[in-house]
Amino acid sequence: MLEILQARDHVSGAELAERLEVNIRTVQRYIVRLQDLSIPVESVRGVGGFYRLRPGFRLPPLMFTDEEAFALSLGLRALRQLGLSAFAPASEGASAKLGRVLPDALGESIRTVEDVVTVEPGPWVISTSADCLIRAASAIRACRRVRFAYRTHLGATSHRDVEPYAVIHTDGRWYLIGHCLSREALRTFRLDRVANIEICADTFKRPTTFDARTHLRERMPFVQSDYQIDVWIDMPVEEAERTFAPWRVATHKDGGGTRLRCGRDQLRTFAAMLLSIRCRIVVHAPAELRETFRELAGQAMQAAEQPERESIGRLARGRAGE
Repeated sequence: MLEILQARDHVSGAELAERLEVNIRTVQRYIVRLQDLSIPVESVRGVGGFYRLRPGFRLPPLMFTDEEAFALSLGLRALRQLGLSAFAPASEGASAKLGRVLPDALGESIRTVEDVVTVEPGPWVISTSADCLIRAASAIRACRRVRFAYRTHLGATSHRDVEPYAVIHTDGRWYLIGHCLSREALRTFRLDRVANIEICADTFKRPTTFDARTHLRERMPFVQSDYQIDVWIDMPVEEAERTFAPWRVATHKDGGGTRLRCGRDQLRTFAAMLLSIRCRIVVHAPAELRETFRELAGQAMQAAEQPERESIGRLARGRAGE
């Protein structure tokens, strides 16, 4: 009820009852309990009556349930999983402040996360500058242009003026999407390759119809990468679209199977993922992907044979000891 009252200028008893899934009598009891806690809930009776918090009153900022406190602490710990290890000092400071001001029962949730939960980034996560992410997000919110130096996947550096539309995280990387003035087109930039980002005074109007997720789905499979992958898999396209939805790939029907195309900087993770789907694979490009499969096959055979050899070795040594 506090959340609803805080978010609205006023709300009727019927609305509260519907939102909380209780009856009007229970709503009235809740109001009395809040007033007993010295929270100034005012009521206007009669037709069109409503409840509201007294104008100017601000609720204490740290009123969390146990689940909310746990979620906050876990979220702070998980920043590294998003390639934001630079936020570690800030997250530790915020977690310490939460632990000091929360009641003992809720503080226990903070201590639980700190003591028993470990969140480590995956091998494909690329670290990103916290300052770069903050500046990009601030420019988007203020509809201000940004200027920065950008390093391509081939190592070439250029200077860009961009009207930023969105930042988005996927596949272990942060991306900035916006209209590049020098290219006069919509472009996607990896934030870990952006340097010296500057928020300019020039403003722009962000397209109201722009959807970062849709753009990601349509364009991101072909973002510049070290390798452009083109494979065929023996799987119906409908199943492939469901299977590969989180993996940033383009799919289309090809004969009785599916053609997959995407860009990747690392081949081993993608190759291992393809093997996990347990269907026939035909590699069209790049040639390095075939070599990666050979390496994985060799490691798999070694792992499959090693326990048996080790057992034979132990048995032989045991007999020699007799």
